[in-house]
Amino acid sequence: MIFNFLKNKGKNPRVRFAPSPTGPFHVGGARTALFNYLFAKKNGGEFVLRIEDTDAERSDKRFEKDIVDGLNWLGIKSDEFCRQSERTDIYEKYLKKIISGREAFWCHHTREELAEEKTRQMENKEPPRHVCEHKNEKENKTGGIIRLKGSDKKIKFHDLIRGDIEFDLSLLGDIAIAKDERTPLYNFAVVVDDNEMGITHVIRGEDHISNTPKQMIIQKALGIESPLYAHIPMILGTDRSKLSKRHGATSVNEYQRLGYLADAFINFMVMLGWNPGDEKEIMDKEEITKKFSLEKIQKGGAVFNIEKLNWFNKEYVKKMPAAELAKTAAEFMPEEVKEKIKENFAYWEKIMEMEKTRITVFSEVKENTGYFFVNPSFPKSLLVWEDDKPETAKEHVNKIIESLSSLKSADFSKESVKGAIWAYAEEKGRGSVLWPFRVALTGLAKSPDPFGIAEILGKDETLSRLNHAKLILHG
Repeated sequence: MIFNFLKNKGKNPRVRFAPSPTGPFHVGGARTALFNYLFAKKNGGEFVLRIEDTDAERSDKRFEKDIVDGLNWLGIKSDEFCRQSERTDIYEKYLKKIISGREAFWCHHTREELAEEKTRQMENKEPPRHVCEHKNEKENKTGGIIRLKGSDKKIKFHDLIRGDIEFDLSLLGDIAIAKDERTPLYNFAVVVDDNEMGITHVIRGEDHISNTPKQMIIQKALGIESPLYAHIPMILGTDRSKLSKRHGATSVNEYQRLGYLADAFINFMVMLGWNPGDEKEIMDKEEITKKFSLEKIQKGGAVFNIEKLNWFNKEYVKKMPAAELAKTAAEFMPEEVKEKIKENFAYWEKIMEMEKTRITVFSEVKENTGYFFVNPSFPKSLLVWEDDKPETAKEHVNKIIESLSSLKSADFSKESVKGAIWAYAEEKGRGSVLWPFRVALTGLAKSPDPFGIAEILGKDETLSRLNHAKLILHG
C-alpha cells in the first residue's frame, strides 16, 4: 500500500507545531517548532501553532501559556493559531462519516477485558493489539469506543529524512480512534486537523514514527491524501540516553530566566541534529533560514551539551553593543539596584563594559556586580593571601592607601591606579599585594582586576573601602 503525495508538489508549504499543554515547554519541543518554522520561512510557506488539548484531564492553561511565552521569546511567530478543544464539531462530522462508511465501528469490550487480552498477549510474546469481533456486526450499536477496521496489508511511505519506511499493518489490529463521536483520540484528531488546515509537511520527532501508519490508514479511510513526513532525531543527554532533567534540561522559559539570549539559544538548538554543510557555527536567524533544509538534518540523535550552549551564549554576549548589553543585564538586577542604574546609566555601562567578557549568562551579573552598589561584607581571613599572615595583608593595604591617596580624583584611571602600586606589587609579590586590594573593593575571591574596579568606583569610594579593610585587619 503506497500513498499518493502528489498534492504537495508545487505548493508553498504549510507546517504545524502541535504541542500538548500537559507540561513545561522543553528543548525538544522548541527545536521541533524551530525546524518547522525555518522550513516554512525558507520556502515561502506558513507556520501553524496548534494546541492539542483534547485530553481535558491532563491539559492545563498554564502549560499553554508556557508554550506561547517560550515561542514568543524565541521569535518563532505563528501565522495561524488554534486549539483542538474548540474544533469538536469538526471531529464529529468526520467521525460520523467514517462510521457511516463502515470503515469504523463501536467496540463494546470493557477496559478489564482489553487489559486481560493485553496481558495474555504479552505473556505469549505477541504484539499487543485488539482484533474486534464487533466490527462485522450488521447493526453496530453505539457504546464503548470507536475503532478503525484493521488491515493485514503492509504500508510504505517515504520519509524526507530517513528514506523509505515500511510497516506491517496486521501488527496494529483495530486501532481506537475516539471515545465517542465528539471525543476523538490523538491520531484521529491529528489527521482531521492536518487535512482541514492544508498541512503539506509534518515535521516532528522520531518518537512519532509509530503513529504515522495509524494516521495514514485513517487518512485512507476518510479518502484524504497524506502530507509529506519528516521525522527528526531525538535530543540526547551527554550519556546518549533520552534528554531529561538529570542532564540539566529545564523548560525553555527557565533558560530565559537564567539569562540566555534568544538568538544564542536558537543558534544552539538548530545545530542539534542539523548542519549547514560547513564549519561555521555562529549564525543569526536570517542566515540560518537561508541555509536550512530538511536534507541536512541528520538521522542520529543529537547530544544536548550545556557547555556548548554556554559557549554560544558567551559569544553572543561579546557581540552585543554596549548600550544593549547594559540594558539587558539591568533586567537581572534587584529592584532597588535597577533604580540606581536608572539614575546613573553611564556608571552601569562602565561596569558592564568591564564585565562583558566574563558573562556566560545574565543571571550571574547580580552576584558579580552587586558590590558596585552595596559596600561588601567579608571576614578578616578573606583579606589574607594564601600563606601570608594578617600583618602582611595589613602592611599591603596601608601601602596601597598611601600610594592612591596621592592621585588626583580627576586622573583616577585604571592606568594611573596600576602605575601607583605596580612596582610595590612586583617587589612584594603580585598575589600577596593585589589579593587584599581586590577583596577590599569587592568582597569576592574572584572578580576583574582591581585597577578597573577602582577606576569605576572612583578615588573616594576606593579609599573608603580600603580603610574599611584596614579596620577589619586591625580588629
